Amino acid sequence: MLSTYTNTFFPICSFVISLFLFCMFYLKKNTENMETKVYQRLINGGLIESSLYVGIIITADLFYHPNLLTLYEILNKLLSCTYVIWMALMFYYIFSISSDSFEKLKSKVLNILKIVNAIFILLILIVPIDIYFDPIKYNSNSSGMAINILSFACCFYLGAMIVLIFIHRKNPGLNSKFVPCYILFILLTVSLIIRYFDPFFNVTSNVLSFVLLIMYSTIENPDVRMIEQLNIAREQADKANAAKTDFLSSMSHEIRTPLNAIVGFSQNLYEDNIPDSAKEQVEDIISASNSLLEIVNGILDISKIEANKLEIINDEYSFKKVFDELVILTRARMGEKTLDFRVVYDESIPPVFFGDKTRIKQVILNLLTNSVKYTKTGFIEFKVSSVIKDDVCRLIISVEDSGVGIKQENIDKLFTKFQRFEERNTTIEGTGLGLAITKKLVELMGGQIIVHSVYGEGSKFTIVINQRIVKNPVKNIEEMHSLAVNSEVFDLSGKKVLVVDDNKLNLKVASKLLEKYSLDIETVVSGFECLDKIKAGNKYDLVLLDDMMPKMSGVETLKELKKIEGFTTPVVILTANAISGMKEKYLNDGFNDYLAKPIDKAELNRVLKAFLK
Repeated sequence: MLSTYTNTFFPICSFVISLFLFCMFYLKKNTENMETKVYQRLINGGLIESSLYVGIIITADLFYHPNLLTLYEILNKLLSCTYVIWMALMFYYIFSISSDSFEKLKSKVLNILKIVNAIFILLILIVPIDIYFDPIKYNSNSSGMAINILSFACCFYLGAMIVLIFIHRKNPGLNSKFVPCYILFILLTVSLIIRYFDPFFNVTSNVLSFVLLIMYSTIENPDVRMIEQLNIAREQADKANAAKTDFLSSMSHEIRTPLNAIVGFSQNLYEDNIPDSAKEQVEDIISASNSLLEIVNGILDISKIEANKLEIINDEYSFKKVFDELVILTRARMGEKTLDFRVVYDESIPPVFFGDKTRIKQVILNLLTNSVKYTKTGFIEFKVSSVIKDDVCRLIISVEDSGVGIKQENIDKLFTKFQRFEERNTTIEGTGLGLAITKKLVELMGGQIIVHSVYGEGSKFTIVINQRIVKNPVKNIEEMHSLAVNSEVFDLSGKKVLVVDDNKLNLKVASKLLEKYSLDIETVVSGFECLDKIKAGNKYDLVLLDDMMPKMSGVETLKELKKIEGFTTPVVILTANAISGMKEKYLNDGFNDYLAKPIDKAELNRVLKAFLK
């Protein structure tokens, strides 16, 4: 008979498995969640149960005596209690993994389980239990009211588990987690059938330990759990990145829309016949607008930096123009502060460089802006010197101030995103992103940034960066020095353009820019009106189409346009949504070209030449 060996082999196997799981689980770092905590208690209960079972077998085999019957009864009742507790924990485990949407119910269910379990355990402890020994097989068997209550409790929890699994059977994410339960049902059924034919054969302990082993190998292995948590974290990060992209897209649109009007009308004013005194002021407006646009682009560069997609775009630029603009902007930002703003240029600096002027301005403007923010009295010195070797000019740019300074222990953290160290300056505007972006940009351009600061006395930031000297510039030097916009205009008489934008001010700006080319211009304020114009038989040589419009976006409008039979007019997206990757997206959506707001005159000329000239 199989029961001849249960007193040695099966109990020891169960104990060894339980001890192995106990050691493996506690030796590894585990994730902190409800299921893992319940599984931890299941392992603890499994080890206690198998230890009790081995203890009962050893006691029955080696120390059996009729006078010890009360001890055997107590041990068997304690064993029965561990089965009840284990089954309750298993039910709660299934409930925890299948009821994430009912988080508030978990505490209530746990309280109910405690009460039900207390009743079962109390009944088992007070009702009689019968112990039978087989001296030939060196084994024991238990029966009576206590065992009947145990059987009822186990059936109760098994039934509750079956109900839970049935309710959530259509959830594909839970099918793999329910596998240990299926195994538990099958093995317990087999165990009961064997027990029916041989009452002395009890492998319930082995069933529980085997189920725990299956759970550890599949859903509760710390490594598997860690991977699962990493996947969840990655999904959350992806959602956060998507939300950030949506926010940046919206912010870009909201800022660029009014900026488009400022830049557009300023350019038109500059090209009109206005007094020289007013023209100088318009130049300042254009310069400030372009710098504001670069700041907006810098904010949008955060996403590029984090995705390692930030690019350095080199071109010819005038040193004098870039640094004069920085001086104008810094003086404007000082406002009513009576600071001594010292500007020192090296006379030997060549007039034209080949580099990324936008990034150069961005990093220096960040340093100058910080100095203005954190310096209430005293001075700010903006100094540029150079070392020339062959065709390379090493620019040494320093911004020194008599501001609040930085504590020595905080200097290493200075270029970390969102770090601000002065609690007394929490009212000062800023996100703490400027210096993090500055450092990254300087490094991308092959330079380095050095900080020297004395707390309470001031700071000095020095940027060292190489720029290639342009001896024979392709562009006209006078044009590069001038703040004026490219005024090239060509005659496009007879060509008809439809401009679609829900913002009437943007339509006015676009019309002012386009009318200089002698174009026939029509405007509409929605995608629906655009479709009505085309369906009514109106013919156009070019459609400039905004994207972020209510009810029907530009992308949706384009899809409907392409459904119109015979429609072959080029459609160019004209949008304030200018974050990284949007140009490629719009071209993939089917647009023929891309124009960002504020409208750049050179870009507008390029598009008009490509499709109309």
